[in-house]
Amino acid sequence: MPFVTTRDGVEIFYKDWGPKDAQPIVFHHGWPLSSDDWDAQMLFFLQNGYRVVAHDRRGHGRSAQVSEGHDMDHYAADAFAVVEALDLRNAVHIGHSTGGGEAARYVAQHGEPAGRVAKAVLVSAVPPIMLKTEAYPGGLPREVFDGFRQGVAANRAQFFLDVPTGPFYGFNREGATVHQGVIMNWWRQAMMGSAKAHYDGVKAFSETDQTDDLKAISVPTLVLHGEDDQVVPIDNSARLSVKLLQNGRLKTYPGFSHGMLTVNAETLNADLLAFVKN
Repeated sequence: MPFVTTRDGVEIFYKDWGPKDAQPIVFHHGWPLSSDDWDAQMLFFLQNGYRVVAHDRRGHGRSAQVSEGHDMDHYAADAFAVVEALDLRNAVHIGHSTGGGEAARYVAQHGEPAGRVAKAVLVSAVPPIMLKTEAYPGGLPREVFDGFRQGVAANRAQFFLDVPTGPFYGFNREGATVHQGVIMNWWRQAMMGSAKAHYDGVKAFSETDQTDDLKAISVPTLVLHGEDDQVVPIDNSARLSVKLLQNGRLKTYPGFSHGMLTVNAETLNADLLAFVKN
């Protein structure tokens, strides 16, 4: 299987599909999943003539289950290691949830300084910060994230069944069409990863203040968010992020969930393609 070894010796698994001379679309997955969560987007963009690349974050999926480095700085540096190894240029970086935080830090601190980024998309993304702070009083209380840590530590297998069955895809909403295969696939991806990476990752996605990352990004950036996102509430994320971006545009979706890229892939893919092409 294809791997890139980072500067601190971590093996990062990646997928690289499509013509090597085509414009690359790079995907950054959410917690606690893997690059498999991008199947619907990777196949779609591949069929539209693009080169598609996605990696498993350290400790997730098929990447090495190392003890350390489960923070946004390492996440972004690992993504840059993949980009450098494949020599990706003029790339569009698309991040979902925690991957949106990873993508924002990557673009701000690595991609733009290296001249390798054309555009960025933040989907249901965690920036600027999820945790309630003095600067962001509308954030979620620490107890919410302590609950995530407790779920991972106490019974990860059950917790990783409860999340997709309930709020992640909005399957807990009255009248929702529940896709059992989607729930099982979420569980499969999550259980492939490391409990240590998932536990530490809660701090990374909830406590990392990415205000400066957002302010530093100058490439065109599309912010997409479901208005019924029960995992990353829209008011303290997307609606604040777009105000911090130099060249940002926000599109919201009434009734769509945190997992809209999967359960509403047709709608999201069309909007992503329109942004990439124009």
